[in-house]
Amino acid sequence: MILGYVLAMFSLVSFGQQKVTIKAGTIIPLQSSKQVQAADVTEGQTVDFNVVQDVMVDGVCVVPRGTLVKGKVAEARKSTVAGTKGRLVITINNLILQNGEPLFFTNTDVRIYGKNRTPLAVVLGIICWPCIFIPGSKAVMPAGYEVQATVASNTTLVVE
Repeated sequence: MILGYVLAMFSLVSFGQQKVTIKAGTIIPLQSSKQVQAADVTEGQTVDFNVVQDVMVDGVCVVPRGTLVKGKVAEARKSTVAGTKGRLVITINNLILQNGEPLFFTNTDVRIYGKNRTPLAVVLGIICWPCIFIPGSKAVMPAGYEVQATVASNTTLVVE
């Protein structure tokens, strides 16, 4: 009698649940939430991205549009004198699924570089000394910058 009750409860709990697998190589489209300048951030600081569209697997939404994804600044160099360009590198490792589990990405880096003006600064600096102080251009990631994250390995998710 008790065994029958326990089995009935177990079947009710598992009823309506479905396992889906997010396959390795699945593309997750992301977009930056705000503008980021290399001169304004430090290495280790987080940068927010949002999922652009629902990610569907077998007719089930496994990653809803608008899901927050955190990136981490790996390199931030502002442009300097003598034409040195600015550099900004942001690494996006994973996102957190609705069940609290991480979904890992492969090699999802955002690399933004300014323009190098070193030759211009050096040549003009020879002619007119103060021109050596011409800086390179800044590294700026605009708001809405699009990135495609790629899922690293098959990830099974239980959905209701």
